[in-house]
Amino acid sequence: MDSTRVTEHPTSFDRPSPGGDPTDPRGALLRTPVPPRASGSALPAQGRTGETPPTAGADSPGAFEHSQPGAEQAAEPDTHRPRPTSDGVPAQPGGAQAGAGAVPGTLSGSGASTGAERRGAPLEPDRRTGQPTAPGQPTPMRRDGDRLRFVGAATRRIARGMDLDEIVMGLCRATVPTFADAILVYLREPLPVGDERPTGPLVLRLRRTDRIPAERDTESGFTPAAQPEPSELEAVGSELCEVRPGSALAEVLRGVRPVFTDTPAARAALPELLGDGRDFAVPDGRRAILAPLRGRRRVIGAALFLRGPERVAFEADDLLVAAQLATHSALGIDKAVLYGREAYIADELQRTMLPENLPRCTGVRLASRYLPAAETARVGGDWYDAIPLPGSRVALVVGDVMGHSMTSAAIMGQLRTTAQTLAGLDLPPQEVLHHLDEQAQRLGTDRMATCLYAVYDPVSHRITVANAGHPPPVLLHLGGHAEVLRVPAGAPIGVGGVDFEAVELDAPAGATLLLYTDGLVESRLRDVWTGIEQLRERLAATAQLTGPDHPPPLEALCDEVLDMLGPGDRDDDIALLAARFDGIAPSDVAYWFLEPEDAAPGRARRLARRALARWGMEDLTDSVELLVSEVVTNAVRYASKPVTLRLLRTDVLRCEVGDDVPQLPRLRQARATDEGGRGLYLVNRLARRWGATRLSTGKVVWFELNRG
Repeated sequence: MDSTRVTEHPTSFDRPSPGGDPTDPRGALLRTPVPPRASGSALPAQGRTGETPPTAGADSPGAFEHSQPGAEQAAEPDTHRPRPTSDGVPAQPGGAQAGAGAVPGTLSGSGASTGAERRGAPLEPDRRTGQPTAPGQPTPMRRDGDRLRFVGAATRRIARGMDLDEIVMGLCRATVPTFADAILVYLREPLPVGDERPTGPLVLRLRRTDRIPAERDTESGFTPAAQPEPSELEAVGSELCEVRPGSALAEVLRGVRPVFTDTPAARAALPELLGDGRDFAVPDGRRAILAPLRGRRRVIGAALFLRGPERVAFEADDLLVAAQLATHSALGIDKAVLYGREAYIADELQRTMLPENLPRCTGVRLASRYLPAAETARVGGDWYDAIPLPGSRVALVVGDVMGHSMTSAAIMGQLRTTAQTLAGLDLPPQEVLHHLDEQAQRLGTDRMATCLYAVYDPVSHRITVANAGHPPPVLLHLGGHAEVLRVPAGAPIGVGGVDFEAVELDAPAGATLLLYTDGLVESRLRDVWTGIEQLRERLAATAQLTGPDHPPPLEALCDEVLDMLGPGDRDDDIALLAARFDGIAPSDVAYWFLEPEDAAPGRARRLARRALARWGMEDLTDSVELLVSEVVTNAVRYASKPVTLRLLRTDVLRCEVGDDVPQLPRLRQARATDEGGRGLYLVNRLARRWGATRLSTGKVVWFELNRG
């Protein structure tokens, strides 16, 4: 077995341990452990292609890396393929750039020393220069396998990134201090997405820099002695670089391949990249590599790798390492940008599919939550909605289309729009579900969904519920008792050929109705009914905290419900809608029937005047009489059945006039010669809000006035 191995684990920057990850952000090293050898034996020179490997004696352990036990005596050297020696790359004692080498195995640890140095043994000479290695001086790379191991570990770290920042950080942490003492990463501003053709000039922005901490730099490092704070790299980080066509930097970027900055082209490109007066931040010689970052179609940035003067200079093979790092980083950035665009589209799609803000309805308070199934699945088929209805009622809807994908979200959007349209017609809940079922069948044979549709009437304090295969709602009473409402299960939407049934239940004031999707109560760890029981218990326990006379706040209640989710419970997206029933007291409601005759407008004015006097709102009498007279007159003119008049006193004064004519009135500008057509114009000018809603039996025209 090969004695060399790679382990990845975080280590201290000040005390790297053998076998550390070369990409450790705190300067961990990749080292090859030194195998035991006989006293006085010398390490053989590294074998290279075309050279004859040295012959080791039988008593020299480690002479053959892949020799079998007991075969030392009979082993013969392989003359056809040179074998790398099993000698390790020794750790270096502390130094200014300890832990920062060209490749794994070339760096020195901070304050660490080899066993031979601690015993006073003589230092080994450098294999390429023949000079002895002094303490604190990094040694060059000993084998090409070190580069391969470093590139493998570095690219794995870069590939782990999902977004742009993670990939750039992975490149920096993988490079410093193992491959370079500092790195500057420039990216195009803005980054093109996919096949988009960039517009405008090529501008590079310094995205991130990383370097060995300043306290570990020597006097001959990057930081000039006259400017300890901020460092030169930090000063460079605030600049933009516009690449001019035909400039030296443009030529280097067009060449795609990494280059040493001691070449004339790269030396001319550095002032343009770093800014005028910044060229002194790059040491002389082969101590800097400029690597263009090229994505799938175009150059998207550049990376500058730097080594200090006290560090071994880059070698020709290090250009290949820089090319691998740049290629993997650029392709990862390309994919991250595409992933970011897809995530943005998914977020926008989900945001537009769900209500941006819940409506403010009379007699009920609302709160909602939506959680996607996972960060990688940001869209789904769950939805909720609250739709104001005529007569101060409100429709509460929650549904779940199978799956959590773009297709599910698109189907959900169509069903939600259909539900809003059907609610505007004021159809009974069971009829709404029936039409949703027909719509789902038109969308496709495999378009299945569950839905629960409820209509709350704050005047009667009743709620009508119809269900299509959805989990039943939970009602939390004011005293803290939570019950699962018994509603017919029904068949899911999309099955076809089934009837839906509606039930009418009490909705007392102070109670809270919780509508949810199955992602809240069902997971791999529990079935639906176990989750519903846990939800009921959680609601009851939360209500006990606020006492029997005060219901828990809606927002806090929603957060408490979501807190019941434990590890492994997020298998599906979750939609949650909570409704607190305040209701409208009977003393705040006035209701009359008016026969469709000429005397109806006068009677409506008298009834409205008496109601306002009873409520102490005489200051609104003139406005209410005028507007009621205009609306009732228009209703009586076309109605064939009794006209309804209702006044509601809440935070505003609301007046509703209903008749059996389905045609809705339209606001128009009356001409000077017209005798009529000014009623709605007055309503529009004097009322706070007004509207008209078509019903299955006719229509309702309403208006609201602010209370004085």
